[in-house]
Amino acid sequence: MTFLKTAVSAGAIALLMVSSALVATTEPVSARMICNDSGDCWHTESNYKYPGRGYSRHNDDWYFHQTWNDKRHYREPHHDRGYYKSGVWIGF
Repeated sequence: MTFLKTAVSAGAIALLMVSSALVATTEPVSARMICNDSGDCWHTESNYKYPGRGYSRHNDDWYFHQTWNDKRHYREPHHDRGYYKSGVWIGF
């Protein structure tokens, strides 16, 4: 019985150490919303330098507190690098 308690305790400690190491090495989510002067808004996980001016960056939860209308449009995110210009995706 003592052997079983020792084995369970050692396993619990090992599990705690592994999970602590995983938590310490994970990066925080860096998703954000980008909007341009044309009213196009999209999600991105990277911090690119977009050409020209008129881009605003927002936290990811900003999306949920917006009213999407004729002047501001949410566009589907792309997995490649690029940006929207007047509703058209332009890749880098």
